[in-house]
Amino acid sequence: MRHHLGRRTRTMALGAGIAVAAALSACNGGRGASGDGIAKACDAASFARLDLAGATVASVTAVAAGSYTPAGSTTALADLPAFCRIDANATPSSDSSINFQVWVPQGARWNGKFVATGNGGYSPQLSYGDMAHALRQGYAVAGGDTGHTTEDMAWGQGHPEKIIDWGTRSIHAITEPAKRLVAALQGSRARRAYYYGCSTGGHQGYAEIQRYPQDFDGVIAGAPGNNRTRLNVEFMHRFLSNRQPDTNSPVILSAAKAAGITAAAVKACDALDGVRDGVIEDPRACTSAVFDVASLQCTGGSGDAASCLTPDELAVARKIYAGPRNPRTGAQLYPGLVVGTEAGWSGYWGSTKPVRADYWRLWTFDDPQWNWWTFDYDSAVQLADERVGPLVDQVNPDIAAFKARGGKAIVYQGWADPVVNAADTIGYYEQVRSRQGSQAATDDFFRLFLVPGMGHCSGGSGTANFGNQGGTSPVVSADRDVLMALDRWVEQGSAPERIVASRVEGGNAVRTRPLCPYPKKAVYSGSGSTDDAANFACR
Repeated sequence: MRHHLGRRTRTMALGAGIAVAAALSACNGGRGASGDGIAKACDAASFARLDLAGATVASVTAVAAGSYTPAGSTTALADLPAFCRIDANATPSSDSSINFQVWVPQGARWNGKFVATGNGGYSPQLSYGDMAHALRQGYAVAGGDTGHTTEDMAWGQGHPEKIIDWGTRSIHAITEPAKRLVAALQGSRARRAYYYGCSTGGHQGYAEIQRYPQDFDGVIAGAPGNNRTRLNVEFMHRFLSNRQPDTNSPVILSAAKAAGITAAAVKACDALDGVRDGVIEDPRACTSAVFDVASLQCTGGSGDAASCLTPDELAVARKIYAGPRNPRTGAQLYPGLVVGTEAGWSGYWGSTKPVRADYWRLWTFDDPQWNWWTFDYDSAVQLADERVGPLVDQVNPDIAAFKARGGKAIVYQGWADPVVNAADTIGYYEQVRSRQGSQAATDDFFRLFLVPGMGHCSGGSGTANFGNQGGTSPVVSADRDVLMALDRWVEQGSAPERIVASRVEGGNAVRTRPLCPYPKKAVYSGSGSTDDAANFACR
């Protein structure tokens, strides 16, 4: 599965903004770089003379313990300790404005460590759930808006520095100022720094590992959309594959029919791992010899029955399974979606326009009137690789510098993810392993956990709760929480050999299952409940 990434060697020249930010990363000393042993009060005056390495403080607010609803959010975060909220702004380039918040537990609640959190999609929304999850464990936490304040992508048109902030630099730009704010408030620098994010947050985690390896002792990257340009090629391919030419709607294959494919695939392939649980453990085992989508084609007089596929619908499914290719070279541009993801296809085949159409219209072609029906899988992709890829793609498997500084990485990926393809995440992992030379050398610092049945970052039919995923599973120990597992790996050298995940229904865990570091899988012992992780081993 390495072909779609391994042949794209890119020059990651990101301009003066990146160079300046990298220089700031190297600066560990200097005024304000470490605490003076005297804890400061939670007020703006405490930070008036602090050098924040390209950032400024906007406001400081003391937040009482209990329930807290962030401004602009409708979701209350419960059971939080009292904390100091610091609002600040980072400007790594003259065209940058990255708003961020730092939450610092008050008094003895701080565990002496720091966590930066990532974002989702192209949204400026902070990941408040992840921030609260880390804060409850005693961490000082930070999150930012990636350098823009609107949901659209128009902010990037004609502003390459803002695209760099979103796709590469924003976490780095807020991390050193956040560390200095924590140090000033607590009187000492955090002794450990971690990163935690999924989707675009996973993408940001890969940017840190590849480009700024000194920022964090450990990184958690879920469903990393790091192969961003090619990911958007797949979204375009999914849209074009499911319409008649030059017709933006309606779709040929409906959401209901796509969900029916998933149901049929699960029925055929569920028991391949020896356990019937409504989950395909590894879709790669669900080959055409076991499940062939052609078996769902309507026959006889069934016509367009809900339980079968017409020839046109079948053709759409086959195109999406095949994935986009360069018509001139035949090269796979992004892997086709795997069996078991079909129920989620409709979320990213667009409505009347392709998902992330502005990645092409505004960022690649700089033309709001560009017609996606003219999309060329050769020239358009080449142009995006040249213009946008160097600003946002995080596909370099040479992460030796992260390993050399003692960094540890936990990557997790749902097998049923209809957004970030598990095959692409595995492809990058295998490139890293190839460079490391052995499984043992890779396991020493970089581990991938595949989650059967899990959708994009959470949800699905599998055991998708292992910490803050799903938001309802209580944290009980380091073998059941990904952040705790990372901290134990960094602090004690105890690598995660399994992470126990749960499926939660009605607030209760109805099934537990171990997640295993790739290429190991959870294998049933043959006795005991198949809903109990204790009856499975990683092999």
